[in-house]
Order: sequence, then C-alpha cells, then structure tokens
Amino acid sequence: MKDVLEELAAAHRELGRGDLPAGEAYTVVLRRRYDAEIEDVWDAVTSAERLSRWFLPVSGDLRLGGRYQLQGNAGGEILQCEPPRLLRVSWLFGPDARDGTSEVRVRLTPGPAGDTEFELVHAAVVDEVFFGTYGPGATGVGWDLGLFSLAVHLAGGELGDPSGFESSPEAREASRRSAAAWGEAHLAAGGDPAQVAAAVEATTKFYVPDQG
Repeated sequence: MKDVLEELAAAHRELGRGDLPAGEAYTVVLRRRYDAEIEDVWDAVTSAERLSRWFLPVSGDLRLGGRYQLQGNAGGEILQCEPPRLLRVSWLFGPDARDGTSEVRVRLTPGPAGDTEFELVHAAVVDEVFFGTYGPGATGVGWDLGLFSLAVHLAGGELGDPSGFESSPEAREASRRSAAAWGEAHLAAGGDPAQVAAAVEATTKFYVPDQG
C-alpha cells in the first residue's frame, strides 16, 4: 500500500479565480506526477470499469456531449474530450443544479521517463458565506483523497471499500493535513490569516468528525 501522507505531500495546490457561464468562480488546482504512462492514466480516469475501482461507479453516455452520473455524487455533461490529454466536464449536484456552476478539468502531459504530469482544476461558483466558512478545503480535501486512490490504483493496488478507508486512522490524518495544506494555499492566494485558520478548523471538523 502506498503511504497516504507521502502521496499527499507529492501534490502542489493552488487557489485562484476564473469565469464560468454562471459567473465568477473559485478554482482549486492540484498538480502531481504519476509513475504511469499517459495512456494508462487516461484510461483510469475515463473508463467506467476502472473509475469504479478507484473512485465511484459511473453511468451514462461517456463520450463528448454525453451526460454522466457518479453514484451518489456529481453528474453533468462531457464538455471536452481530447484523448489522452484533456477531459473537461460539468460537475453538478441534484436534479435542480444549474448548468455552468461547476466544472472539472483534467489535463495530462507525458513526462520524460514514461511518467505523467497530472493537473486537476475544479472551478465552481460558490456562495461567499460558504467559502468564507470552509475555504478551498471543502473541495480540495476530497480531491486529495481521490488522487491518492488513483495513485494506489495505478500502482496495481486497490483500497477496497471507500467508506472503510475514509474512516481509517490513515485517512483521518491525511484529511487533517490536507485541510492544513489547503489553508496554506489560501494564505498564498492572499487570504486573511484569521479567516483561513477558522476555515481550516471547520473543514477539518467536517472531514474528521469526532468518533464518540
């Protein structure tokens, strides 16, 4: 099993701003390298069978212009698909979610030694009160854990039941460190230190609830 804390440290995180059809958005950016060929990484993030092994079961019309649904999670439209380098999808929750409020983009670049540079950008139009409470960690912590699962999968391993892993001591500590790391990214983007500290605490409590 790969070490979750080492994998967490392998990622670079940024907070920025961007534009979506629904308005100005916050963006969380994760960049890291995987020891796998670009075609293998592309297949892992686009194949329904493989997505179910490291992320979530997915259904729908998995081609450009088609709609997808992740089990118990987001759904949307496949907006761009340029194998094996670029995938962009809308990322929406619930039957009343408005188009254009949230998008995820994955960009892959082949590395010099048969490896792959991986970039994920999640842009979302977010209520300012919600962002002020939780900051970028509300989205970023979940992606950190997801990209760890992808690392395990690409190395030939499996995490098993995701709910069991998420409640494990390793995942709880990773969530704490991820929330802190997103706090650092928030500070680097000009966040108010007091607000950032409060957001890190709130995000940590959400992802790592007391086990009473």
